[in-house]
Amino acid sequence: MINENYAGPRIAVIGGGTGLSVILRGMKRITDQLTAIVTVADDGGGSGVLREDLGMLPPGDIRSCILAMADEEGLMLELLKYRFTEGMLEGQSFGNLLIAALNGICGNFEEAVAKTHEILRVRGQVLPVTGTDIRLGAKLENGALVFGESQIQPEVLRQGSPIQKVFLIPENPTATKGAIEAIHNADILVMGPGSLFTSIIPNFLVEGVADAIRQASGRKILICNMMTQPGETDHFTVWDHVEKASRYLGDGVIEYVIANNTVIDEETLKPYSEDGAEQIIPTAEDRFRLKEFGISLIENNFAEVKKGYIRHDADRIASVLYSLLSD
Repeated sequence: MINENYAGPRIAVIGGGTGLSVILRGMKRITDQLTAIVTVADDGGGSGVLREDLGMLPPGDIRSCILAMADEEGLMLELLKYRFTEGMLEGQSFGNLLIAALNGICGNFEEAVAKTHEILRVRGQVLPVTGTDIRLGAKLENGALVFGESQIQPEVLRQGSPIQKVFLIPENPTATKGAIEAIHNADILVMGPGSLFTSIIPNFLVEGVADAIRQASGRKILICNMMTQPGETDHFTVWDHVEKASRYLGDGVIEYVIANNTVIDEETLKPYSEDGAEQIIPTAEDRFRLKEFGISLIENNFAEVKKGYIRHDADRIASVLYSLLSD
């Protein structure tokens, strides 16, 4: 049991998308000192519409993380989750609109996010990795350039050429001060889970973030995805995820990798397989390569299936992180 007077370990989680918000729900149970550092490179869906119409940073991933870390329950939480199903607002989330309204009132995206924290009594803080209006681009192995986060996966599939590297426009945008401080102060620094090239790595491209991760004294952990993503990480292994992330962070930075080692039943996997996704299970080759580079592999049954969707078991991962500090 955690002492009631103990605020818990300082945990910083870097990423974006659904995967990040899922594990935050488990982490908020072990600490009040939780920081989610979130990419703002997405340009699709409702976030993309607000970005284009209002010239603001995309609120979608920020909103998902805030809701995951909120103490607010009941009608308010359901209201912010609500997504319009018709009319001009079809597909838009009310939570996105709230952040957009606060952005207009405050005149600053970071301040708008901070005000949302207050409204929902967020356990910890959610921070955009940068306040700069950035775009994500990719160079494919065939030499083609793709611009826009939402265009990368479709173009990879259309051209049949994997991602060689990703980049930001403009290059080297300035990181938010809070993000750098959270990385430096973290007892545990978690990267992922989430889309490797479009949710995790874009954070490393923001000026100062990769350096801060390298210099941080906290334990550095990569949570490997449980499924490959068609058009992004086709046929990737656990080691492939580590190797690609290390290209942007440098060798010897990642100390631990958390990976699911339990085979998921065929019925649950069927819709994923039909879309071209494959389950990622640590192999003998993965174990050999990780050991060779001094990286500890933590493997267990980290899979949880809810309403047909495969997700990480947030509570089990939180327990593993807490035990690392105990060690």
